[in-house]
Amino acid sequence: QVQVVESGGGLVQPGGSLRLSCVASGMMFSSYVMRWYRQTPGKQRELVADIGSAGNTHYADSTKGRFTISRDNAKNTVYLQMNSLKPEDTAVYYCNAIRGPLVYWGQGTQVTVSS
Repeated sequence: QVQVVESGGGLVQPGGSLRLSCVASGMMFSSYVMRWYRQTPGKQRELVADIGSAGNTHYADSTKGRFTISRDNAKNTVYLQMNSLKPEDTAVYYCNAIRGPLVYWGQGTQVTVSS
């Protein structure tokens, strides 16, 4: 049974940092593209960053230079290091695993950036 579980969200002041983690079990993790999405009420889910099985990365323009995605295949874990956080980064962050027709989502973790 595949499970995708995010953690690391919370409340942080503007300019602060957070690191999100996502552990995926029950799958051949290293073969999946791993993605972080975020969503705020009333808006579509937005792709934040992704990392391929070979470690290649892509970022949304809004997060380039501030966020870093990485993966540890030995731990079946993908990370999202978020620096210089802004109030507009406030959202529920979701982890996504995809390989061909197989797509799995986590339950999300709330990130709130506020003073």
